[in-house]
Amino acid sequence: MADLREQRVCIKFCFELGKTAAETHQMLKQDFGENSLGQTQTYKWYKRFKNGRTLTDDDDRSERPSTGTTPENVAKVRDLILQDRRLTILDLCSTLGLSYGTCQRILSEELNMRRIAAKFVPRLLQNEQKQHRLEVCRELQQELQEDLNFLSKVVTGDESWVYGYDLESKQQSSQWKSPFSHRPKKAIQVCSSERRQFMS
Repeated sequence: MADLREQRVCIKFCFELGKTAAETHQMLKQDFGENSLGQTQTYKWYKRFKNGRTLTDDDDRSERPSTGTTPENVAKVRDLILQDRRLTILDLCSTLGLSYGTCQRILSEELNMRRIAAKFVPRLLQNEQKQHRLEVCRELQQELQEDLNFLSKVVTGDESWVYGYDLESKQQSSQWKSPFSHRPKKAIQVCSSERRQFMS
């Protein structure tokens, strides 16, 4: 497109010659053709020069200051998320009285967080359970090294536990994660407090 500033200079020149806005627009169309300013823009700049404007450059654009994204609000959102990473944006809005867009902007831009669903794993073991399994495996390995017929002496049994499961959706298990924190884990089946044992 032709230089817009050049067309504004032409509009200013036409105004000073006493041309009307309509005449100015027609002259721009004749000179610049398809690249000329539209009627609305031509009339707007003509009115500016008529009101005393002398510059033909664009006005400096000042972005609207954000009143919600303050250091205090950022700290409040951070504290709430660290207390409970499963809070939703709507929860934050109702607790802090901030708009949805403000909370979303604080989480994504200020805290650099995003909501991630928990990774499914077969079981979630405590450190004591992991250590116990390791010790049992080492003992069995030691027994096998000392007695090659060890496996023939093993008597196996079976038991089945039937649990009641508290189902949780993927959305319910998701939580906020920073770039440096680990992805949360979730057992494929999370047992409730109810269970029954069957022996065989």
